[in-house]
Amino acid sequence: METSAIILAGGESRRMGRAKAWLEIDGKPLIQQAVEKVRALGILEIFISGRVGEDYSALNCPVLFDLEPGFGPIGGIERGLHECTSPLLLVLAVDLPRISPALLGRMQRVCDRLTGVVPKLYEELEPLAAIYPKRCHAFAFAAIAKAQYSARDFASACLHERAVRAFPVGHRDSGLFVNWNRPTDAVAAT
Repeated sequence: METSAIILAGGESRRMGRAKAWLEIDGKPLIQQAVEKVRALGILEIFISGRVGEDYSALNCPVLFDLEPGFGPIGGIERGLHECTSPLLLVLAVDLPRISPALLGRMQRVCDRLTGVVPKLYEELEPLAAIYPKRCHAFAFAAIAKAQYSARDFASACLHERAVRAFPVGHRDSGLFVNWNRPTDAVAAT
C-alpha cells in the first residue's frame, strides 16, 4: 500500500533540555535513524515535522512546520496528513529509537487505503508510531480548532470513526515503544 511518512521532530524537548532529534545512539542522530527506518520500508515521500531554526537539509526530506504552534505532536500529524500525497501516512516520533522497521512493516501490511492502524500496548493507544489514512486530516484539524492537544484523543477519535484499527502489541515488542524524554533515558539506553 502506497504510504508517506512524517518524522515528528518539532517538539520543544523541555524535559530533555535540548533537541531530541540530534541525540545520538550507535553513532547516528535519532532523526537520521528514523528516516532510515522509514526508507527501509520503501517509503519515498518522507516529511520532517521540524523546529524553526533547525537545519534538516542533510536528511533530504521536506520540512513542515505546524499550522498552529504549540499543539505538540497533533500539529505535526495535521500538517503531514494535509501535505501527503499517499492514501496513508506513517507517523513516527523521533524519540522512539528502538522501534523497528519489522514492526512498522507488519503494521503497514494490515492497512488498506481507507483504514490505518494504531498500536495498542497495555490497553493504551500509541498514536506516535501509527499509520493514519489521509481522511484523518479532518479529525486532526478539528482537534486543533477545538484546542485539543492530546494525540491519544486524536487516535481514539480515528478509532471511533473506524479510520484506524487497534494493532495489538505483545509483551515481546513492548520495549520498542520506550521513548526518550529525559537525559537519563538516553544514558540508560547506551
